[in-house]
Amino acid sequence: MALRQLLLRRAAAAARWRRGYSSAGAAEYLHRSIVPTMHYQKSLPRLPVPKLEDTIRRYLNAQKPLLNDDQFRKTEELAHHFEKGIGRELHEQLVAQDNQNKHTSYITGPWFDMYLKAREPVVLNFNAFMSFNPDPKSEYNDQLIRATNITVSAIRFMKTFRAGYLEPEVFHLNPEKSDTQIFKKIIRFVPSSLSWFGAYMVNAYPLDMSQYFRLFNSTRLPKLNRDELYTDEKAKHLLVLRNGNFYVFDVIDRDGNMLKPSEIQAHLKYILSDNSPAPAFPLGYLSSENRDTWALLRKNLLDNGNEEALQKVDSAVFCLSLDDFPIKDFVHLSHTMLHGDGANRWYDKSFNLIITKDGTAGVNFEHSWGDGVAVLRFQNEVFKDSTKAPAISPQSQPASVDSSRAVQKLDFKLNDALKAGITKAKQKFDASVEALSLNLIQFHEGGKDLLKQKKVSPDAVAQLAFQMAFLRQYNQTVATYESCSTAAFKHGRTETIRPASIHTKKCSEAFVRELSKHSTEELQKLIVECSKYHGRLTKEAAMGQGFDRHLFGLRYLALSKGVALPDFYQDQAYARLNHNIISTSTLISPAVQLGGFGPVVSDGFGVGYQVHDDWIGCNVSSYPTRNGKEFLQCIYKSLEDIFNVLKSKKIGS
Repeated sequence: MALRQLLLRRAAAAARWRRGYSSAGAAEYLHRSIVPTMHYQKSLPRLPVPKLEDTIRRYLNAQKPLLNDDQFRKTEELAHHFEKGIGRELHEQLVAQDNQNKHTSYITGPWFDMYLKAREPVVLNFNAFMSFNPDPKSEYNDQLIRATNITVSAIRFMKTFRAGYLEPEVFHLNPEKSDTQIFKKIIRFVPSSLSWFGAYMVNAYPLDMSQYFRLFNSTRLPKLNRDELYTDEKAKHLLVLRNGNFYVFDVIDRDGNMLKPSEIQAHLKYILSDNSPAPAFPLGYLSSENRDTWALLRKNLLDNGNEEALQKVDSAVFCLSLDDFPIKDFVHLSHTMLHGDGANRWYDKSFNLIITKDGTAGVNFEHSWGDGVAVLRFQNEVFKDSTKAPAISPQSQPASVDSSRAVQKLDFKLNDALKAGITKAKQKFDASVEALSLNLIQFHEGGKDLLKQKKVSPDAVAQLAFQMAFLRQYNQTVATYESCSTAAFKHGRTETIRPASIHTKKCSEAFVRELSKHSTEELQKLIVECSKYHGRLTKEAAMGQGFDRHLFGLRYLALSKGVALPDFYQDQAYARLNHNIISTSTLISPAVQLGGFGPVVSDGFGVGYQVHDDWIGCNVSSYPTRNGKEFLQCIYKSLEDIFNVLKSKKIGS
């Protein structure tokens, strides 16, 4: 009997170790990868600097559908002149500089600068959102239960990452070979200076994870001319916003263990039942201001005795925003997650985890520190963990602890200038939000499955629909941006795919203007041509062979060296190509219900889209100069026409 008890105790201890249980009894880790998290980082390939002639050729291809013959001739002349003269010099300098900085990529510095020097408010201009799917078990969508479970899973993610136990992020082209225990057991013994090559041999592509550390304890600090990114991994507290009030409590104890889920639940319950009135001057609005204005107000805040309180905000593990209302529909969901009311957010934190009264959850993230790939991995892991292994259940009782001692409500000392600053920030915020429209559609007549069956790229079809829709609505082809991750390279960020091409223009014109002149077979051929070309552009961008980042790097270099800006960059056509009227981004995941962002120009559309197996979702933001609702109706009609043609059906005008 004693032996059996000893064996049972040992088995329990082993199970506890496997799940990473701490002595406190809650799982501390999501999993323990046998391959260390950063195992591939050292040997990742470097982001290539494309050949200048390739960049110029690709640039001119992207310009062709946007210009008439005379404009194109002028732009072509400027481009070739640039390629043979000052462009060549700048390119050689960029390559030499890149060779001296092998620890990073040529785009890292310029890209950080681009974000951190931007003076526009981060909300609506840079921050994006992704909302979680509801918990499949409806009783777990209670606000307190979901906030506790997602918070616990987020802390587990942080601890797993910091301990080096998080599975490395790898893109598997042949998962039967590479996503196996056998492969992992072998690769972990390959030195990290060579490990990437081992993965490559089995068609697996490890991705850059250098951004992940900024997920936690991080914030963007407003400074005059250029903001700073700040991280303090020693801080152990969570920041919670409710009703515009700021609360903090420790979620990690002195030994580095996570607080028991029942204690986190107790503290969140205490905050949710606190009936303090909303502050007359909610500080959250300041993080929605112009960055220089905010930098001066922050200096005032610090000089006015708020240093300790601001330090708590900046260094918190992350910001949990608890909203006191339920979600009415998808449009309301998008508004809530993209901007909210301005008082109950801190837009400078690396991310705000937002949970509404009915348990709807989402993430609003600041964009300078990182891209969608890192945030999506975080959301995928947190969703899986919080739904499959929830820390608490609807039956769980909060711990009997004295939350009034553990939870600290932050108090900010405001002088008249700060009060006036907050009032003005609120007025600006309200006006911006008032001008923003968000609309969405779901197209249920087909999706990825049917498109793959017809041998066309699902992404190409979505992008073709946007081109066709804009032509139908506004009778023109305009600069279009699709974001593509270059995380396959060390310190890669993103590259631009330029979906508007001579192929999409020809195809769109056939569908919109000349339908009666074309047979169904001819239309099918045009779609296939668009798909092939889009596939090529996508592949080039993912391999660091786009043209946008290269030209951006050369322009940045010219400006940093004090060289007069070359004529090439002063061409109106260059400015027009970089005035992205249709800005698009897609992310698909079982954890994410919806994503979106604001238009990047005042007369533009921000298009978040998802091509699912049997349907397509599209979420569009716009300001009053554009009609987002009508644009979506045109997208719907375009998708309908494309799918009918692919199904060999006749289409009506």
